[in-house]
Amino acid sequence: MLSGKEVATHNTRESCWIIVHGKVYDVTEFLDDHPGGSKIILKYAGKDVTQEYEPIHPPDAITTNLPPEKHLGPVQPGTVEKVEVAITDEEKARQERMSNRPPLDEILNLHDFEAIAKLVMAEKAWAYYSSAADDEITNRENHAAYHRIWFRPKIMVDVTKVDWSTTILGHRSSMPVYITATALGKLGHPDGELNLTRAGAKHGVIQMIPTLASCSFDELVDAAQPGQVQFLQLYVNRDRDITKRIVQHAEKRGIKGLFITVDAPQLGRREKDMRMKFTAEDPSEVTKSGSDGVDRSKGAARAISSFIDPGLKWEDLDWFKGITKMPLILKGVQRWEDALKAYDLGLAGVVLSNHGGRQLDFARSGIEVLVEVVSKLKEKRGLTFPNEKFALFVDGGVRRATDVIKAVALGATAVGIGRPFLYALSSYGQDGVEKALQILHDEFEMNMRLLGAQTIKDITPDMVDISNISSHIASIPGDKLYDINYESMQHAKLRQAKPKL
Repeated sequence: MLSGKEVATHNTRESCWIIVHGKVYDVTEFLDDHPGGSKIILKYAGKDVTQEYEPIHPPDAITTNLPPEKHLGPVQPGTVEKVEVAITDEEKARQERMSNRPPLDEILNLHDFEAIAKLVMAEKAWAYYSSAADDEITNRENHAAYHRIWFRPKIMVDVTKVDWSTTILGHRSSMPVYITATALGKLGHPDGELNLTRAGAKHGVIQMIPTLASCSFDELVDAAQPGQVQFLQLYVNRDRDITKRIVQHAEKRGIKGLFITVDAPQLGRREKDMRMKFTAEDPSEVTKSGSDGVDRSKGAARAISSFIDPGLKWEDLDWFKGITKMPLILKGVQRWEDALKAYDLGLAGVVLSNHGGRQLDFARSGIEVLVEVVSKLKEKRGLTFPNEKFALFVDGGVRRATDVIKAVALGATAVGIGRPFLYALSSYGQDGVEKALQILHDEFEMNMRLLGAQTIKDITPDMVDISNISSHIASIPGDKLYDINYESMQHAKLRQAKPKL
C-alpha cells in the first residue's frame, strides 16, 4: 500500500498522482486530455480528490479512462492529508438561498421545482442540467409542441372514480409516466439517483437507470424495493465486451427492459455547459490547450461520454438479441421510417425522442413524431396504438399531466420525464421527487374527470385536436411559468478588467 506522504510528493504537472475512493492513480499523461481541463486536477495533485470527483463522474469513469498500469493501488488509511475545501462567498450565498427555500407545500407544479433549482444549484450543475444544443430551438419546441394540441372533452360521463394506472412493457405503473434516464444526479444532490429510486418505489413509477449515473448500477438496483421495476438506458461502448458485460449483468439483476440510445453518435454542442467549462479554466491553460489541439468544447458532457460508439448500426441489433432476452427498445427515434424498421426487426418498442433537445437542433418534438409514426404504421402494417407488442414512448418537454394525456390520446404507452425530477431532487431531495410525483397524480385525477375519461383506455384520439401539430409557426398561448424559468443563452463577452492595485 502506498502512503499518503509518498502520494503527496507527486503534485506537479511532471508527476501528478491523485486519490479517488482510497486508490491512487497516476494521471500525469491524462492532464491535457481531461475534458474539464488540467487546472482542477493540478489543484488537488497529490491529494484525495474524491469529494470533487464524485458528483461529476460516473463511479467507474477513472478506471475506464486510465490504462491499468496507471492504477497504482490502495493508499494506507489515515496517512492521507484531508483536503480542506474552502467555502467561497459564492457557495455561502448559495447555501443561504437554500435555507430560504419555500416549504414543499408551496410548490404547486413542476415549473416551481425548476424555479427553485435554478436559484439553489451550483452554477456548473445548473449549466449541465439545463443546457441544450446550439440555439436551443428544439429544447423549447419540445415543450411548445404540446401547446399546439387542444382537447375535445366528453361530457355526461360518470367520473366518480377515475383510474390512471397502466402497464408498461407488461409491468404495472401507477400512471403512464416513467422516470427517464438523466446523467450525473449527484450534481444536484449528494444521494444522486437514489432519490429517484426511492421515490419511484413509493409512487409505483418505473425508473430508467442511466448508463452515466453518479451512483453505481448495483447501488441503484440494491436500493429498489421488492418487486420494483427498473429499466436500463444503454450507451453502447466501442468495446463490445464491456457492453455485453453491462447488459448481461443488468439482466441477472432483474432489469426488465433495455433502452438502447441511438441518437448520440456524437454529443451535441451544449453551449451553456461549454461556457461554464471555459470560465472555470485558467486562461493560460485554455491558450495552451488550444495550441496543442485538445478539444474541451463539450464541457461536462464530453468528460463522461468519450466511450460511446459512433459506428452503431442496424445490423448490431442481431448481436443484442443474441446476448439478452430483455425487451429491446430504441431510444432516440425521430422518423416513422426508423420506427417501422424497428417494428419489422421484432423490437419491443421505440422512444420518440430528440435527447431533450441536447443533440440535433431543429429536430422535431417527440409528440409531433408520434402523430406521424402512428399514422404511417397503421397505413403500412395495420397497427393501432397503444399496442402491446410494439410500444411507443415519448419524452422531452413534459411539465404537466395534460402533456402526458395528450401523448396517450395519440397512441403513446407512456411518457418519460427527466429534467423536472432532476430539479425536484436538486432543490428538495427525495421529498421533492415524491412531491413532484404526487403533483402529477393530482393533475391526472382532475384532468381525467374534466376530459371525461374513466381510465387510460378511455383517452382516445378523438379527444384531441392536432390540426396544428406540424405548424411550427402557429400562434400558441404564451407559457409564463416556462418562459420565466428558461434562462436565455449568453453570447461571448469581454473578460472583466481587473482593477489596478
